[in-house]
Amino acid sequence: MVRIVTFFGMTLGAFMFWQTMDRLHVWIALHQDEKQERLEREMEIKRVRQQLLAEAKERESIA
Repeated sequence: MVRIVTFFGMTLGAFMFWQTMDRLHVWIALHQDEKQERLEREMEIKRVRQQLLAEAKERESIA
């Protein structure tokens, strides 16, 4: 009887551990995706800003 209870307890524990690791993996993946998107937006903002500054310098040098 103790063996059966121990077996089911260990099975339940392994299942809970597996589910927790799965959820943790999904959370990490989503966090990395959000971080990548934020970095891409920041790079786009920097590129547009540099482009606008270059255009302003051209106008300034012409005037």
